[in-house]
Amino acid sequence: MTITTTPHVNFDGQAAAALAFWGEALGTEPVLVTYGQSGAVADPVWADRVVWGQVSSASGVRVMAFDVWPGQPYDQGANSSYVYLSGTDEDEIRAVWDGLQEGAEVRQPLGASAWSPLAGQLRDRFGVVWALDVPAQQG
Repeated sequence: MTITTTPHVNFDGQAAAALAFWGEALGTEPVLVTYGQSGAVADPVWADRVVWGQVSSASGVRVMAFDVWPGQPYDQGANSSYVYLSGTDEDEIRAVWDGLQEGAEVRQPLGASAWSPLAGQLRDRFGVVWALDVPAQQG
């Protein structure tokens, strides 16, 4: 049996837009189900909100997102979590970084760091913090 870990980000009405943006940055299409499609709510205001969604890249990156249930409190908080992508191909990491930069707040520019030959961190336009790196050679 194989167990995987997938970051799951909660939103209050922006999940579809975030998944589309991430899918574009990762070179893939999002897969999602709305509350309306699932029959989970009768309120038409909630019909287009996402009850289940994810992006999965060919290189194995997977991120899930949904819009919190009607009546459920939502507070994104500050620095509560981030999505961490680590890969061995610098060009692939740079491509994802470039895709996520539109409208982002760069918290650590992509470049060499004390722990990595290439690392960076940004908060995307949806408020999600992404950290990317290429691990240092172990030896």
